[in-house]
Formats: sequence, C-alpha cells, structure tokens
Amino acid sequence: MLLKEKTAVVTGSENGIGKAIVSSFLENGAEVIGLDLQAEDGRVLGYEYRRADVSDMGACEDVISRIYAEHEKIDILVNCAGITRDAMTRKMTEEQFDEVVAVNLKGVWNVTRLVGPKMQAEHGGSIINISSVVGIYGNIGQVNYAATKAGVIGMTKTWAKEFALKDGNVRVNAVAPGYTLTDMLKTVPQELLDRFAGQTMLGRLAKPEEIAAAVLFLASDMSSYITGEVLNVNGGMRL
Repeated sequence: MLLKEKTAVVTGSENGIGKAIVSSFLENGAEVIGLDLQAEDGRVLGYEYRRADVSDMGACEDVISRIYAEHEKIDILVNCAGITRDAMTRKMTEEQFDEVVAVNLKGVWNVTRLVGPKMQAEHGGSIINISSVVGIYGNIGQVNYAATKAGVIGMTKTWAKEFALKDGNVRVNAVAPGYTLTDMLKTVPQELLDRFAGQTMLGRLAKPEEIAAAVLFLASDMSSYITGEVLNVNGGMRL
C-alpha cells in the first residue's frame, strides 16, 4: 500500500501503459482519477474516470477544477496521454506534426500548469511524465513523436527546478520506456518488433506492467530524494 491516502491523476488512463499505471496505483491504495478522450465520466471500484482532451486547455481547466472541488488535493500526477502519427519527414503533413505536438507536448503542459503550482503551494507532490526511448535516441519516421518526447524531458527538468522553489517540495521525474507491448505497436510488423527486441540486453520487449512499476516507484515515498531524473526502462536497449 505504497500510495495509501494519496490522490492520483493519470492521463491516457484507458489503454496500454496508462491503464497499467491505474491498476498499479489502485492496488497500492491510491484514489485514482483517470483522464482520457476515450472515457466517459464514471466510477468503478474506487476508480474515477473522466472524458478529457488534454490538448484542449479549456477542457483541462474544467476537469481539473472539478477534481479539486471534489478532492482535497492532488498528490500525484502522471502525464501518460500520447499518440503517434508516423511518417518519413518528406511525407509527414503539417496536420500529422501538429496533432502529435498538441497531445504529447502541449497536453503535458496544459495539465501540469494547473496542478504543479497547486502542489508547490501545498509543499508536496510527485509528477511523473512519460517520455520514450525515442525521445532520447530518435527514430526513423517519428520526428514529430521524438520531438515531443524529448520536449517532455526538457519540461521535466525545468519543472523540477520551478516547483521546488519556495519550499515547494514537488518532485518531477520522467520515465522513458523502451518499446512496450501495447496497442500502439499493433501496426508494427512482427519482423520489426523482433528486431527491436534483439536490440535489448534482455532480448524482449517490455510489458506495460513493468513500466507501471517504475512509475509507482517514482510516485511513492521510496523515491523521496529523486527529482529531475529520467528513468530509462528499456531492457538495456542498444540503438
């Protein structure tokens, strides 16, 4: 029960890594509010889920204000919402580029600018941003995705400094997963997945639960002296 009596908000909560994070947090005693464009407002077994488009500032302001009205505070924020619109640069459209930036980068900013300062005023909290191995090494056909995930790392390090000011005591870290077995990889040919697995020291791709375990560590008091860091969870990937 590492998160007992903690309230956590998780974006991108209905699929893949986000869904695994929600399950891990619930198992460890947290009260969890999930935000996802694919969800409708509801509650089941201690888990609240709300429809929200993180790329829309007005929608974020509305849902976050409602959460604060109903809960004393937000102790943990996980920015996990993300999309891909892959194409080689010469073929990538402006729309494809802008869509990924709107969700993966601006979406993280939209939510954090509403939660981080409140955590700082309350002198505590943990923010975990989901980056990617692609944000560190880059990847062919994913210039938009790589740019956003690298940007998330830059925001993480900046917020670790900003939200610590005035005894803020807010820890901000990022997790950079390697290739993980989620719906996002369903369109990737098996031959390519096998190649990705072969690039890791462990010889396989990650399970969503393994990424969630790293997020749980950073959300809990076990990581009470860790901030501004990027935790690579990639099986020892060599690119």
